Amino acid sequence: MHSAVVHLQGSSLQALVLSADTTEGEHSTEHAACGGETGVACSKDPGPILPELKELAWGGGSFVVFALLMRFVLFPRVKKGMDARYNGIRDAHDSADAERSGARAEVAAYEAQLASIKAEAARVVEAARATLESERQAKLAEVNAGIAERRAAAMAQAEAARTAARDQIHAAVSDVAGRAGELATGRKPSTAVVERVVNEVMAR
Repeated sequence: MHSAVVHLQGSSLQALVLSADTTEGEHSTEHAACGGETGVACSKDPGPILPELKELAWGGGSFVVFALLMRFVLFPRVKKGMDARYNGIRDAHDSADAERSGARAEVAAYEAQLASIKAEAARVVEAARATLESERQAKLAEVNAGIAERRAAAMAQAEAARTAARDQIHAAVSDVAGRAGELATGRKPSTAVVERVVNEVMAR
């Protein structure tokens, strides 16, 4: 039966094939020879998880290069992008604030114009109401004047008719009184006496 022993030395592998004839005594002899009193040097290869010095150097150098690349190339670009994005967001906020302020100013101007229009409309309505009221008063005054004029004319006409009727009545009464006095006394009374009697009767 064959067996193999693998040794890791640097970046190369060494395989040692052992035949089946190798006895346990030989193994023990070799083991005794390695590190025993014979002074034969044993293999001192590094462990499988212990890195070599050049690997440490490559790793450290790569880390330093990556750190310098991050500090002077990648981070400024990222910071520049973040600053640009921040400035864009701030500009958008400023623009939104300006638009909001402009909208508020427009609303205030619209409300002021609306209030002015309402005041003007109220003034026009009030002026129209005053005009209508003055026209109504003028028409009423004209109608009242016409009515008063017609009433005065009617009263004058009635007074004239009354005067005419009174004169007719006075004449008729005078005639009747003179006739009655003449029949009673046998002679015609004087006109003055008849007028005085008639006036006293009509005054009553």
